[in-house]
Amino acid sequence: MFESLGRLTFRRRRTVLALAALFLAVAGAWGTGVFGSLVSSGFATPGSESARALDRVESTVGRDGADVVVLYDDGGRTVDDPAYRAAVERHLADLPADLVSRTTTYWSSPATGTGRKDALVSRDRTRTYAVLQLVGADEDAVMHSYEVLKPRLRAAPPGLDVRLGGNEAIGSDITTQVGKDIARAEAISLPIVLVLLVVIFGGLTAASLPLAIGGLAILGSFTLLRLLTMVTDVSVFSINIVTMLGLGLAIDYGLFIVSRFREELRASVDVEAALVRTMATAGRTVAFSGLTVAISLASLLLFPQVFLRSMGFGGMAAVLVAMAGALTVLPALLAVLGPRVDSLRLRPRLPRRLRMRSQRMRSLRLRDAVPVSGPTAATDTADAHHGAWYRLAHSVMRRPLLYIGVIVPVLLLLGSPFLRVQFGGVDHRALPSGTESRVVTETLLADFPGGGTTTIDPAVTFGSGAVDQAALSSYVGHLRALPGVTSAVVVGEARGTAQVAVSHRFEGISGAARDLVGQIRAVPAPPGAEVLVGGRAADLRDLLASLGSTLPWMGLFVMGVTLVLLFLAFGSVVLPLKAVLMNILSLSASFGALVWIFEDGHLSGLLGFTSTGYVEATQPILMLAMAFGLSMDYEVFLLSRVREQWDRTGENTTAVAAGLQRTGKIITSAALLLVVVIGAFSTSGIVFIKMIGVGMIIAILVDATIVRALLVPATMRLLGRANWWAPAPLARLWARVGVREGDNPSNIEPQIEPAAPVGARQ
Repeated sequence: MFESLGRLTFRRRRTVLALAALFLAVAGAWGTGVFGSLVSSGFATPGSESARALDRVESTVGRDGADVVVLYDDGGRTVDDPAYRAAVERHLADLPADLVSRTTTYWSSPATGTGRKDALVSRDRTRTYAVLQLVGADEDAVMHSYEVLKPRLRAAPPGLDVRLGGNEAIGSDITTQVGKDIARAEAISLPIVLVLLVVIFGGLTAASLPLAIGGLAILGSFTLLRLLTMVTDVSVFSINIVTMLGLGLAIDYGLFIVSRFREELRASVDVEAALVRTMATAGRTVAFSGLTVAISLASLLLFPQVFLRSMGFGGMAAVLVAMAGALTVLPALLAVLGPRVDSLRLRPRLPRRLRMRSQRMRSLRLRDAVPVSGPTAATDTADAHHGAWYRLAHSVMRRPLLYIGVIVPVLLLLGSPFLRVQFGGVDHRALPSGTESRVVTETLLADFPGGGTTTIDPAVTFGSGAVDQAALSSYVGHLRALPGVTSAVVVGEARGTAQVAVSHRFEGISGAARDLVGQIRAVPAPPGAEVLVGGRAADLRDLLASLGSTLPWMGLFVMGVTLVLLFLAFGSVVLPLKAVLMNILSLSASFGALVWIFEDGHLSGLLGFTSTGYVEATQPILMLAMAFGLSMDYEVFLLSRVREQWDRTGENTTAVAAGLQRTGKIITSAALLLVVVIGAFSTSGIVFIKMIGVGMIIAILVDATIVRALLVPATMRLLGRANWWAPAPLARLWARVGVREGDNPSNIEPQIEPAAPVGARQ
């Protein structure tokens, strides 16, 4: 299949490039319009009690909540000054009715004796805020109203200081910050990546090819996402994962393909033969690896939250477009360039004597490029049996128990902080310090007696269709008696439903506030009524419950698919199990680091974020899908070459060392490039995006160095021939359908003998 794809691409190279150019034109003109089609929300849990409470209130009482909070300061005058009141009311009176449905101020709020009126004034009485509900049928429409209204809100009378906060202002600031972060990440990563590629390849032409595929992957992913927005909601945060994985994996896949093509080109003067061989080996592995990563990211589609599903859509789009570009457009470019792929070299050419020696080595590679079996299986390339990675592998395999005995406890120790992880949600502290909407929220929490606008909101619906005032009053009285509740007020009634706002002394979405939600839900409903409890703390409580119930299914899906795919790749039932265990160890270290850094607050000054005392709950799940897929990516590249050597030599130790020698430099180079691309997002001003960047840096570095270079050789040395064991029926199945880089899998079956002792010849 891949040989045929290589021949077809070579013979139709100009057609492929013309189609690619047309696709890029469409993607650039239409696909980039995806930014206007994305939603800024996505953390709600559809079907949860909090979501049903919101739907009930909106369909009866009408929308409520602090869409916009306008914080006023009139130069030190108090709210008791009539001039202060006149200035605020004049400012609000100019707001268009087609954008603002309701306005609440200190002067318009009824004096109910519950403290709700006084909550709108600071303790020194010099500041006050107005709460605006905006017009809009859904969240996107409300955000559009805010963006249109924002210039009018900033046009305040002279002397009146106005600052904007609230849900829509925070959402708008996050969206704006995301755009800035993407531009900054690309500005940081692209020059560094180009320099590294030039160092790796030694020339500008070869170095530019992976970047070209990266650009194709990003634009192509934008196009796929825009198509998806026509049938489902897609979060704005999906753009981050598209940029991370689209650019990062395209560069990785480009590195593997171009490196193998240059290797094959040195062994053969025929460009078509070199390209066909490249596609049959590296191309096959890129396709398999890409599908593995995409399927791992597909596990995010199991979650009902728009945010996680969008990350799954964006990640799958990025991986599949990067893979498709690496398997079609890149080979077409290589077919056109041929030997000119090494043009524009920046490294000095070798002296003639060294070039002659290099030519002899290339002749040896030619023999390695031809499939061999039987008596000649021991013949191998000379360069696969010497070098730093070969020596490192042998050093590890001479003392496998020592390496395992040191590395495994260290990784477990690094992961131990995750045992005490506290999960939370997204609030104003996700924004950089000094952001206007964050400052408004912090001011309300610090200087206003109500502690801000975050409440827990029970919706009480009476089956009779009319509100029973006596029963409702009794119910509200029970709510006021709960520990931590500062007030409970009926804020609206319509169509037999009453909305209650419960204020409390806890931080808006803290663990204590979520516990209070549970206590409120435990209060008996009034006779003949149904109570649904909503609000931000209830949203987060329901989100955490949903994530906890779905996560085991995600784990089963990812591990099950991984075991099947790795069996198809290597014909072993042992290696897939080992790979899953290696991934768990690697991920535990990065998750432990997340808790130590972001929950405990270490390095907060260096990284520039405010610790909330918890880890945003969706990010470890997203990291699990990304890191697990990328780990399998590197596992496939390493073990493909190990399997190829094992088939030829039948010696486990030699195969592992030769496989590491062949792939060690490429894997570490690819990991370094991916760290630069993804790591640039650690500079993000949004804390949970920064968390992904930092966590993925740690996960990739640990996996590509400690796990792949040390732990994998050590465990494979201990397992010996058992590495390749499969029951006879599965071995015969793999011989027919297995996927492997190199020789025809139908010629070779996996080993079914038991493992040899460590001291035996392997």
